[in-house]
Amino acid sequence: MPWNQGGGGGPWGGGGGGPWGRPPGGGGLQPPNLEEILKRGQERVKRVLPGGFGSGRGFALVGLIIFALWLASGFYRVHPDQQGVVLRFGEWVRTAQPGLNYHLPTPIEAVLLPRVTFSHSMDVGFRAPIEGRGGRPRSVPEESLMLTGDENIIDIQYTVFWQIKDAGLFLFNIASPEGTVKAVAESAMREVSGQLSAQFAMAEGRAQIETQTQRLMQRILDQYEAGVLILQVQLRAVDPPAQVIDAFRDVQRAKADRERARNDAESYRNDIVPRARGDAQRILQEAEAYRQQAIAQAQGEAQRFLSVFNAYKLAEEVTKQRLFLETMEEVFRGTNKIIIDQPAGGGPGVIPYLPLPELRRTPAPPPAAAQPSGQQPTGRVSQ
Repeated sequence: MPWNQGGGGGPWGGGGGGPWGRPPGGGGLQPPNLEEILKRGQERVKRVLPGGFGSGRGFALVGLIIFALWLASGFYRVHPDQQGVVLRFGEWVRTAQPGLNYHLPTPIEAVLLPRVTFSHSMDVGFRAPIEGRGGRPRSVPEESLMLTGDENIIDIQYTVFWQIKDAGLFLFNIASPEGTVKAVAESAMREVSGQLSAQFAMAEGRAQIETQTQRLMQRILDQYEAGVLILQVQLRAVDPPAQVIDAFRDVQRAKADRERARNDAESYRNDIVPRARGDAQRILQEAEAYRQQAIAQAQGEAQRFLSVFNAYKLAEEVTKQRLFLETMEEVFRGTNKIIIDQPAGGGPGVIPYLPLPELRRTPAPPPAAAQPSGQQPTGRVSQ
């Protein structure tokens, strides 16, 4: 070995038990001889380059090493959350995806590595308080006041979340990315709110406003080739202007009362109309039943009359007697009279009778007031 000419045990020669060698007379460790090290290094270079660095071969080797290092400087790595924008003499030529990539070394090509998965947020219509200072958000009326389709003014405050979709377009197609996104957000929100009524926008239309604004913003930015992806439009507040908010709340309460009264009336209608329809149906059914009954009864009476008439034609005297008896029975039904059709020992035209109904209604007299024996009540009816 050329570095062990002293025959010692260490790489610097000199023997001994340590890397610095041991002096002839013993003792501790000694520092290396720098002049001897440089001299040995020059000898090794001379063996590789006989003419030294000043020769043509030396210059070529040095130049080759420098050129290799310059070429190796073109390797670069794109992280998963980045895109590599390769510039050739300042002009965007391509976009590199995550992984190990290569570009021509500087100054021919250079690379920019913007983060494309980071979510940016932008407040429109208000400014959030600085973190750590507290306080309430500050309204920006020139951004938040919108004119609705029914010619009312509402105050809309919202936040836009976006990220870079194409790093090359984002860096070179628009001069002010954030300013462009903000201007597009205001324009899209004014267009969407201008097609809706104020009441709808402040009530059930919030989700529709967010969705339509996001789609419109994305369409405009794609037309600009801005390389921006709109992730979400989130409404913070949709209110009337602060100057008229009290009057607006009064109107809202009146509308709520109107809606409640309308619901009560609808509930009453839903209760009374089915009942009325049920009663009408019942009356119709009863009338139909009475009609059927009257028709059946009339038909029965007519059939009975025909039967009596046929019997009368067969036996006139018997039928007359039967009709007379049935008529008298019908006439005297329910009366309290007893008629005896045969004279019973009285004068002409006088019929004695026993007042049985009066006796039945008169209570029995007490034993002390009993009538004398041999007397019986009698009565006469003159014809």
